[in-house]
Amino acid sequence: MSVFKEINDIISGCQKGERSAQKALYELFAPKMFGVCLRYTGNREEAEDFLQDGFIRVFEKIGDFRFEGSFEGWMRRIMVNLIIESYRKARIKTEMKNEFPDIEGDEDTNHSEEKGYSLNELLSLVQKLPEKYRLVFNMYVIDELTHEEIARKLNISPGTSKSNLSRARKWLQQRISEDRKLETIKL
Repeated sequence: MSVFKEINDIISGCQKGERSAQKALYELFAPKMFGVCLRYTGNREEAEDFLQDGFIRVFEKIGDFRFEGSFEGWMRRIMVNLIIESYRKARIKTEMKNEFPDIEGDEDTNHSEEKGYSLNELLSLVQKLPEKYRLVFNMYVIDELTHEEIARKLNISPGTSKSNLSRARKWLQQRISEDRKLETIKL
């Protein structure tokens, strides 16, 4: 981080428009924020685009940061809101109830018998979820938003949020179950 030793110095430098501070901030937070973007998008290229757009927005709004609370949390909210706003503008939310057929599966699958999955394997599965399910799943499970908060952000009803979360879980359970069957066949 060269001249800047503390995050507050970096933030202050960014608020003054210093390029070296902006570079230091990007290098410090880009890997974590890329992970956030990747969880919400379906692929690396889209995540990279959101990461770049997110940092542009962070630099535009950094003057609003008042050194109260977590800077990382503040930045994360900007990234997530940018992605949600983009999906909203693309009208992903239309026909949320009927866009995909119901997925068969038992919601009460016993998870204790599942093969152990690494974090990367689980994230990979989540990234493969259909977009509407992935958004709700990430907002509820990862960001710990309520269905009411999700409904407000995505402009849907709380019931639709609950339904999409349930379908996301069923989709994931179905993929895990298929994976287990493949493992059994290989043995």
